[in-house]
Order: sequence, then C-alpha cells, then structure tokens
Amino acid sequence: MQQEALAEIAAAGDLDALQQVKTKYVGKKGLITQQLGSLGGLAPEERKSRGAEINVVRQAVQGALDKREALLKRAALDAKLQGEALDVTLPGLGLPSGGLHPINRVYSDLIGIFTRLGYEVAEGPEVEEEHYNFGALNIPWYHPARELQDTFWLKDGPDGSSEPGVPRRLLRTHTSNMQIRYMVEHEPPLKMVSRGKVYRYEATDATHEAMFHQLEGLVVGEGISMADLKGTIAEMARGLYGAGAKVRFQPSYYPFVEPGADFAVWWENPRGESKWLELGGCGMVHPHVFKAVDDLREAAGKERVYEGLTGFAFGLGPERIAMLKYGIPDIRYFYANDPRVMRQFRGELG
Repeated sequence: MQQEALAEIAAAGDLDALQQVKTKYVGKKGLITQQLGSLGGLAPEERKSRGAEINVVRQAVQGALDKREALLKRAALDAKLQGEALDVTLPGLGLPSGGLHPINRVYSDLIGIFTRLGYEVAEGPEVEEEHYNFGALNIPWYHPARELQDTFWLKDGPDGSSEPGVPRRLLRTHTSNMQIRYMVEHEPPLKMVSRGKVYRYEATDATHEAMFHQLEGLVVGEGISMADLKGTIAEMARGLYGAGAKVRFQPSYYPFVEPGADFAVWWENPRGESKWLELGGCGMVHPHVFKAVDDLREAAGKERVYEGLTGFAFGLGPERIAMLKYGIPDIRYFYANDPRVMRQFRGELG
C-alpha cells in the first residue's frame, strides 16, 4: 500500500489529482485510516506491533503528500506569473510624503542651538500643582500677576475645589514650572531647556490660542550675570537668523526674575519688511525662587544648595517664529489639521 500510494503521489500532475490521492489513503474513509480503525479487533500484543507498522506507512505517505503539494503550489504560482504581462518600463506611482509640522521644525532648530551650547533637554507635566506653577515662582495667591494668566483649573473635588490636603491642580500656564522641578531634582551648576504645551483660558483670534507652545531655558551657577544672559540670547538669534542677527533688550516685569526684560531680534524679512521681532522674556532668577526651591528640596530630605547663587531664565513661543518665518497669518491654522495648509510646507519641512 505504501509503494502504491507513493507512486500515485508522484504521478499527481496538479493539486486536484493530489487531493484525490490524499482522500484515498488518509481521508476519513481512506485505506490507511481504515487499517487504523481495525486495530480494535486485534489482541493487545498484535495491536501494538500492527499499529506501529501502520503509523510508519501513514507518516511516509503524509510526508510525501506535503512535499508534493508544496511543489505543485510553487509550479502553479510560477505559471501564473509567467502568464502575466509585466511592463517594467512603466513609471512607479508616487506616494505622498509627510513632513515636519512648522512648530516642530522651529522646536528642532531651537533645541539644536541649545544642545550645541551644552544644555540638557527636560520635559515635565502639563497638569501641574498650583505651587509649582505659581507659588514657587514668586506668584502667591494675592499676586496681581495671576490676573495676567487666565487659568484652566481642574475640578478635583465634587464642588470644584480641591479635597482637603490635596494641592489644587491646573493646566500649566507656562513652562516655567520646569525651572522648579528641574532644580529640585538637580544640583548646580546646570543648564537646561524645556519645551511643551501651555494653556491659557482666553478668547482665540489670529494671534492668540487657548493652547500654544513655549521653550523655557534656565542657567544656574556661580557668578552668572546679565551679560551671560545677553550673550546666550544673541547666540540663539544668530542660530535662527544668521551671523548678522541683532538683539534688543527692553526692561519688563516678570515676578520670577529680577531684573526682567523682553528681547527682540532684528529680522531681515526677504520681502523687504525688516523689523524688530519680539521673541520672548528673560531675566535673572529672583532670589525668592531659589529659596522656594531649597524649601522643596529640604522637604524632600535634600540639601539646600541654591540660595546665594545666581542664574538666568528665558522663555519664548515658537508659534511667533513660525508665523513670521513661513508667512502664516493666523495661529489657528497650526491646529486646524487642514491639509491645504500643512501640505504647503511638506517639501521644505520634509
């Protein structure tokens, strides 16, 4: 039976013929299957030896069936491919390519500048505790600066207030919260930048959004001065706008720095509309901020190391840079997910 089965398998010219051979020998009513079914009528010793013989035949036949099936399938596939007309001279279909979002492109440029200057990159929570967002940054509950930042407060308690002993939480209004968190976890000297989304509860228009982005920078060490800050901002401007970039500083107020300033860059607009471009704010870290950081470190069982040091901080919004660099007239275009807007930058930003 084994010899006959192997011969019929080898003679099967296609998959249909092979299936008939398979059914004949190893199907539910096949010859080998019937032999296995007859073992029940034999004596125990004869059943054992006879069963071993039949299994050897079954395995040999099944192995030959599998090999022949694979061979016939490959032959059928080759025949199909040979019968199809394939014109290799036809041009391929071009698939649409993606590209970096304008905000990410500006972020990449800024991060590249500061990492080359030795800064570490840190990211932190967008849902923040009140103390890290305000109190530790010299903005207590009664401070008028809080009126300048309409805040999205989270309803932790059933009545919208915080539960007893639980700090109030909010969507951070600036990335300056990372100044505090980074200093609590690291000892000076340090240089860091932090990027991320921030939120303000305000009406949206062409230049204002409830959600936007910031880049925050912080340097702390011995003898850090305003001259170091100005040199850093000037180096950033040269990285963004070329070696001839000029920077202007004007006094301004921020509760977490003293003195504080706004900085602007002279932008050589290719359309001939060159002007001062206001990029962000900066200043020397307020001593009250260093004290708040040391208080947090002490509460966490760490050494007080910041009081008596100096440092500077700065922050800017990449949306402003991207709007002017790419001629985008409305900040809302960045987040509308309109492919007609984004595809314009695919080639340049890809």
